[in-house]
Amino acid sequence: MDANELKVILPVGGEAKRLQPLTALVSKACVRLLNRPIVEFSMESLAKQGVKTFIFGVKGYTNYKSLYDYFKEGIGFSARHNISPRVHIKYQPNILDVGSADSVRINFEYYKIKDPVFGVQGDNIFDIRLKEMIEFHKSKNALMTLALASVEKPEEYGLVNLDSDQKVKSFVEKPKDVKSEGSKLVNSGLYLMSPEIKEVFKKDEVKKMIYENKRLDFGMDLIPYLVEKDYPVYGYFLDATWFDIGTPQRYLDAMVKILYGRLKTIDEFEVRIDDEKPIFVQGQSVESVEKREEIKALYKKGKITINGAALIGRHTLIEENVSITDSNIDNFSVVRRNSIIEHSAILDRNFLEEGTLVSNSIVGRHCYIKSSSSKRTKIHGLSVLGDNVTVGEGCEIVASKIWPNLSIPEGIRIINKVIRTQEEVNTLVKENT
Repeated sequence: MDANELKVILPVGGEAKRLQPLTALVSKACVRLLNRPIVEFSMESLAKQGVKTFIFGVKGYTNYKSLYDYFKEGIGFSARHNISPRVHIKYQPNILDVGSADSVRINFEYYKIKDPVFGVQGDNIFDIRLKEMIEFHKSKNALMTLALASVEKPEEYGLVNLDSDQKVKSFVEKPKDVKSEGSKLVNSGLYLMSPEIKEVFKKDEVKKMIYENKRLDFGMDLIPYLVEKDYPVYGYFLDATWFDIGTPQRYLDAMVKILYGRLKTIDEFEVRIDDEKPIFVQGQSVESVEKREEIKALYKKGKITINGAALIGRHTLIEENVSITDSNIDNFSVVRRNSIIEHSAILDRNFLEEGTLVSNSIVGRHCYIKSSSSKRTKIHGLSVLGDNVTVGEGCEIVASKIWPNLSIPEGIRIINKVIRTQEEVNTLVKENT
């Protein structure tokens, strides 16, 4: 078994509610992180290790449209990452699955897969020595091998106990009492499966889960079943970087750590403007190079401040007296003078007027933040703005979520709110007057 024999299946379903409103209009796998879709990080890593076939186990129109419109059949992806011969990308047909494991079952059958499969959750970013994991899987003659990680809050994941041979002896999804389980190893959502697992999908007990329980999830159903029936399920220690981009805070934490070089797949983001610090400005065209040189000149003269790490996208305008700390500002954005951006993500084509403050927050795509020296707009406290939001001058948004396509009038304070409709905005206006 070699990497080029593997078929990678990426189940992508559900609404990703914890990452809303970023996922209100787009698949979670395609939410942009450091100027690319989240799922592209893992795909690049695997493709550079020899994987040639990816299958998106998509559920729902939004997931399918987001992924197909960006990746199509894989030609553009291969060109972007200099992968030759190119990878092939396929999609689950419009057959409704009832969970991540059911998506794998459907694609095994539909594409008549006879090779091993590597299952990858679409919101995971990771480094993995794929050849080493394959060798481990073969040495154990495993039906399934789980890549295991150690995290601070294991109660949010599937907790795994191993015997002395690294065989999984117990598996509990999101345990209520972590201490009683006696383990800190968790399921990372990366599964290497031998093709014989197709026979498991045909078992009456598994069919019952699908047809009666209306669910076949890896963590909730399939893995506990395999362990209970004593199938050869093993745990491989993922002693490398792994991020679960499941919440806004995890998104921002991963963003900063990747900027500091924690992900081996990407150690540089095109062009540094400081030899000593991870400060990058992207772009290769004549016009984008000019923009980079403008930013670099302002930075070298001390007319803009960049602390820690930063990634600035193509054709982005940064004016004087802007302060940036551990942040990402994507393509075609404008940041006017005296603005402060710290530990935040400003996605593409945003316009931040003078004096805007964004701290520990995420601003979605195509937003317009009105602000001035006398009426500064402040977005902080882990706030998230969806795409195409307009925020009026002098607003303050704290620990709140604003859904796409909304317009917030000037001078409004929003604290610990979730705003989904313009009617809810209008109610806030009345409360603020």
